[in-house]
Amino acid sequence: MSGPSRLLAGSEAVAAAMVAAGCRFFAGYPMTPFTEVLESMAARLPEAGGVCMNAESELEAIGMCWGAAATGTCAATGSTGQGLALMQESLAEMTLARLPLVVLNMARGQGDYFQTTRGGGHGDYRLPVLAPSDVPEAVAHISLAFEWAQAWRTPVMVLGDYYLAHTHRSVAIPQGPEGASQGVLPRPSWALDGTSGGTGRAKLVSPLGTAKQRDGLGGQAGYDLAVHYRACAKRTETMLRAIPPRVESMLIDDADLVVVGYGTPATYLRAAVRELRSSGARIGFVRPVTLVPFPYAEIARLVRGARAVAVYENNTGQAVQDVQLAVSGALPVEFIGGLSMDPSGFGIAPDLDVRVLRERIMEVAP
Repeated sequence: MSGPSRLLAGSEAVAAAMVAAGCRFFAGYPMTPFTEVLESMAARLPEAGGVCMNAESELEAIGMCWGAAATGTCAATGSTGQGLALMQESLAEMTLARLPLVVLNMARGQGDYFQTTRGGGHGDYRLPVLAPSDVPEAVAHISLAFEWAQAWRTPVMVLGDYYLAHTHRSVAIPQGPEGASQGVLPRPSWALDGTSGGTGRAKLVSPLGTAKQRDGLGGQAGYDLAVHYRACAKRTETMLRAIPPRVESMLIDDADLVVVGYGTPATYLRAAVRELRSSGARIGFVRPVTLVPFPYAEIARLVRGARAVAVYENNTGQAVQDVQLAVSGALPVEFIGGLSMDPSGFGIAPDLDVRVLRERIMEVAP
């Protein structure tokens, strides 16, 4: 169920969606265009019985989320890509410790694709990633991100940008899971609540596993970190197979050229493709919605009848590599993007103009 529609800035809508989904702890450090989300959470969470912390830095913010998540509290954090770079070690270890967390990247442009989909932490880990193209979809993705985080006990990333944070749209905020609005979501059995301390059966939440080093007599019967790492790898594989890749497509059936884009720029690409279609050009459109797991098989199927593929993104070419992997050499893949930024570097892109995109598409059309 959803509440009544309201006109909200994207950052306000995202904050409202997080509170509705059951988030009761949020920590972050101000950095535009993430700052407005932090401000909105600071205003909303106390009213819902939660806590919002303006941390000293991104390192402290992710550390606070570590503690909150370990107690079973529904938690979230975020930043821009620059701030998330400081969180990478903890995100990797929270994945190995099986801790749920929702992470926002209100990015400056699209230069964080590799960071978001490959990560900069250590070890074998992957985070599910959702890339909404507008505010209503971001609200829906927030609910889904909390659902995945709790179900798989993993951090989940939601990738936004300056436009998503600052655009006002009429949105209906989902009511969230039963009990979320009252802050009474059931505490999971693995959560550290102090009741098992000193019992000899104390719970352990750690990136090194749940087996205590004193258990057994050493050797094969004792603590073995490799066992934990293999279990984590197997769980990640299972998770990525279970989460269905999401993709949007349009005007594919007779397309000679298929244009691919994600996030906010994809809305401009979609408009450019519609205009080109109206003038008779056989152009199709595809948007990966989940970046992890990436819809490789789905994109391969959708572009099968085309003669070429073009990829737009606001960077020097990152997601284009995943599209190339999807196509597997069956079609030429042209990069029509490029770095487009305002003088402040916040991610306001002069190239995000339907006329500009239309011209770039036609330059590579068969």
